[in-house]
Amino acid sequence: MPRDAQGNAATFASDEAAAGYDRTIASFLNYRFDTPLQLKAALALDGEAPLLHAMKAGFSMMAYNQAFIPAAKASIATARGLRPNARESLHLDALEAWADGGQERALAIWERIVAEHPRDILAFRFHHFSAFWMGRTPAMYQLVEAAIPHWADDMPGYGSMLACRAFAHEECGSYAIAERAGREAIRRDPSDLWAAHAVAHVLEMQGRRAEGIGWITQLTPHFGAGNNLRHHIFWHQAMFHLERGEHDEVLRLYDQGFRDLQSPVTQVQPDLYIDCQNAASMLFRLERQGVDVGDRWVELADKAEGRIGDCLSAFTLPHWMMALTATGRLDAASRMLDAMRDYALANTGDNPRIVRDYAIPACAALLHRARGEYADAVAVMRPALGGMHELGGSYAQQDVLEQLFLDVALKANAQTDADMLLERVRGRWPTPPERRAGYARG
Repeated sequence: MPRDAQGNAATFASDEAAAGYDRTIASFLNYRFDTPLQLKAALALDGEAPLLHAMKAGFSMMAYNQAFIPAAKASIATARGLRPNARESLHLDALEAWADGGQERALAIWERIVAEHPRDILAFRFHHFSAFWMGRTPAMYQLVEAAIPHWADDMPGYGSMLACRAFAHEECGSYAIAERAGREAIRRDPSDLWAAHAVAHVLEMQGRRAEGIGWITQLTPHFGAGNNLRHHIFWHQAMFHLERGEHDEVLRLYDQGFRDLQSPVTQVQPDLYIDCQNAASMLFRLERQGVDVGDRWVELADKAEGRIGDCLSAFTLPHWMMALTATGRLDAASRMLDAMRDYALANTGDNPRIVRDYAIPACAALLHRARGEYADAVAVMRPALGGMHELGGSYAQQDVLEQLFLDVALKANAQTDADMLLERVRGRWPTPPERRAGYARG
């Protein structure tokens, strides 16, 4: 039986087909824009390889778009009919659980796969991705530390494992280990977007803004083949400039970097969750600094209206609400909140509970804020603060929700709540709030 580049036996028709799978994996690990084309080419070599159809299903799920669920389920069904081996069948079990809303079960299955096959980097990366967007950073940390001793440092994909170690450690507060792993991954491959991203996070958390700008600037020439993750890295660059009060540069990066509407990457998926999160959170932060952002909210609000009722990405929902309320579309905002409440009544899957307990309070607070009901915004959001991490996203991304609570607390003259939020932020960030643009006036 042919084997992949990491030595895992797989159901491929030939070594050539296995090589096609390896090329797709390499592109996926490095966040390349051509990953779908690599998968298409691999399927042309072997249309009956279960893992290729599993990848297709996983890529559909990673878009966090309700409209893609039927395609994911169709790919899973196709793979089921191709006589997958035991490991491949577990992959399909995980993907089926994910498509049915059972993210916790999916994580458990991927963890089993990695325990039995520690160099199964597809299972590892699906777990890394999903655990992150469920706010399960300790699970990311535990899995990378369990798997990486089984890897040789000259094995294809080892640099990606280092990048994942870097990000997992950063989110768990182990900044020295994170930075060392990320910089080593970049030494091996300067185009490793996930490693570049992980080190940028370390520099942001530690308030090393000039270093952060330099880090991204020197690596930008290597980002040309990247997918939307390069936009997110430019968002990090803009965050460094925001902290330095360089608002013109932030707006330039917005228009030419992370929200370039003419970019081929943007045009393929104009409402991709991560891109819209980047944009909305930055506009919200800028307006809190008194910056006129012009009409930039409008296209985001248009996309938000088109996604009312799609609650797959819980963390994206407050960002959609930011756009609707910023443009005065309060009727649409109310409809979105009603749709979220309907979704939260579902008695299957893991996400409805997260939407109910955390996304709805954040979105309701934004709607109260738009109506000038600041005390109501504080009241509805306060009970959710302790578990807001379950929405997913990094500390850097979640920060916009903490700024939201601080904003309404100050406007409601609720100084006790404002002080509580500042204490919370001080405990989570190495950089004290008085050195951060969104908090210094708090």
